[in-house]
Amino acid sequence: MIFLREVRDSDLPAFREQSCDPAAQHMAAFVGDQHGDPVAFDAHWARIRADPAIVMRTVLVEEQVVGHVAAYGPPDEREVTYWIARAHWGRGIATAALAELLELDPARPVHARAAADNAASIRVLEKCGFVLMGRDRGFARARGGEIDEVLLTLD
Repeated sequence: MIFLREVRDSDLPAFREQSCDPAAQHMAAFVGDQHGDPVAFDAHWARIRADPAIVMRTVLVEEQVVGHVAAYGPPDEREVTYWIARAHWGRGIATAALAELLELDPARPVHARAAADNAASIRVLEKCGFVLMGRDRGFARARGGEIDEVLLTLD
């Protein structure tokens, strides 16, 4: 169903388009400020791709770039993140991509955060073995204020 590969320069236009979707930004809630600025977006991705500690992969479905998935951070604070284009939500792609990434990067523990009202993302994490460890509040740029978030861990 899905295939992960190294990120290529040719993937970045799709990533940028996907990240500019207002509905996807609202769902993700915790987005950076680079999404609306092409120069900042390119600089952000250049930093990510230059960091050897980050395991970043492009998610493909039938050779189409549908998103990305990554693990980053120091060993005791390792986190995962993923972004799937809205047109592909609800098909199990995020779960499959995250599961495959977790095989590529077996470092544990690994942590994740999600907006508390993002049931779909929380379910993806739970299907991959993450366990709810707590709750917090954080500034969600896409929503213009602080919101509740959940903290999950995979040991």
